[in-house]
Amino acid sequence: MAYMGSNNGSGWSGNTGPDARQHAFDPITQADLFRGVAMRRAIAFLIDLFVLAVPVALVVIFIAVFGLVTLGLGWLLFWLVWPASVIWALVYYGATIGGPHSATIGMRMVDLELRTWYGAPGYFVLGAMHVVCFWISVTVVSPFVLLLGLFNSRRRLLHDFVLGTVVINNSVRSQLAEPVRPY
Repeated sequence: MAYMGSNNGSGWSGNTGPDARQHAFDPITQADLFRGVAMRRAIAFLIDLFVLAVPVALVVIFIAVFGLVTLGLGWLLFWLVWPASVIWALVYYGATIGGPHSATIGMRMVDLELRTWYGAPGYFVLGAMHVVCFWISVTVVSPFVLLLGLFNSRRRLLHDFVLGTVVINNSVRSQLAEPVRPY
């Protein structure tokens, strides 16, 4: 099934004619977009993990000190750390991938950008679902699922296939035309 766009009024159709959407990033003609992406993604993940962990660590230290001051009563707040950490991660990934750069802070530091398979920039829900699908795929399937990126030309991981995203090298993206935001 391919989406046939609104220009011919047919919507979803089984054929893949000339009006069907094509991948915006071709790994054969635009090989530079995918060069070094796997290693950069690993480095970006570690940077983002640090960015996420620092505020959580500060909150844990605050709760520990608050518990000492309140003679142990403040330690009851420790149960909030895990849910707040999950919400913080969802907001962080959603806001940064949904932002103007379509990249997290770690991705920006290593010059990567997340795009949909047809070239549109990321948006909040896509960013939040990207991190959810990543952690589900790594925990349910196994961390070996990350090796999938080494065996396809666009360096896409399992959650990229599920969500229809591509991570590209942003340093060569300036040679491409900027697609219009879908909203």
